[in-house]
Amino acid sequence: MADQGEFIPTRTRDTSAGVEGSGWLLFASIMIAIAGVLNIIWGIAAISNSKFFTQNATYILSGLNTWGWIVLIIGVLELFAAYSILVGGQYGRWLGIVVVSINSIAALMSIPAYPFWSLCLFAIDILIIYGLAAYGGQHKDVI
Repeated sequence: MADQGEFIPTRTRDTSAGVEGSGWLLFASIMIAIAGVLNIIWGIAAISNSKFFTQNATYILSGLNTWGWIVLIIGVLELFAAYSILVGGQYGRWLGIVVVSINSIAALMSIPAYPFWSLCLFAIDILIIYGLAAYGGQHKDVI
């Protein structure tokens, strides 16, 4: 018999969050999807010469229209990768790592035009790459 001051649980509850790393995969897929949508919007705005962009911004490579097409293509590929990661495909993991790596390089190349935005994108891209590289090969389903 237990002492009166001793606590004896009647039911145990599993409070674990699931398989280790599933949160990182969910984070990576959601962030890739958000980055893909933002890149598509940014790319369309750049292609159409929107007034959103600064007039005298300098880019390391080419001009605003070229960067618009590059970012638009990266955004579409990011959406494909996000979908594939959510349904549990290894193809999406590797596509995500490659596309986000290219996106991080593109973000660093646009630092002269938009320094704070570029550095924020670069930091998020590094977190996504970590999540996909460290935990992407262990699971079939993220959700």
